[in-house]
Amino acid sequence: MTRRKTNQITLGLLVVGLGAALALYLTATPEVVDPLLGDPMTTKKYLRELRVIGGQGNVLAAEFQDWFAGLWHGRALAGTVAVLTAVATLAFRFVATHPGPEVNEPAGSDDPSKK
Repeated sequence: MTRRKTNQITLGLLVVGLGAALALYLTATPEVVDPLLGDPMTTKKYLRELRVIGGQGNVLAAEFQDWFAGLWHGRALAGTVAVLTAVATLAFRFVATHPGPEVNEPAGSDDPSKK
């Protein structure tokens, strides 16, 4: 693949991915929290019950799960898409600019009669 083609594909990935992230950010609605129930992770009683049932590991797992689930809603989703776009673009650039060993080998190197 030529350098120009690699640059065009990279630019296309960035434009599409960051454009989608911007569209998600601009169209995201604010998260609605039920005023009667609220978020149980913010109450000391709920956290104490989690700790009694499963220990500190249970509390950490619940906090991680709550954080990870939050990445896929609202404006946080736009940030997630932007980061995933950057990672995918960097991975593509790395693979495109580092050809495998079979590209650099001479044409008749795997001929068993020459060994």
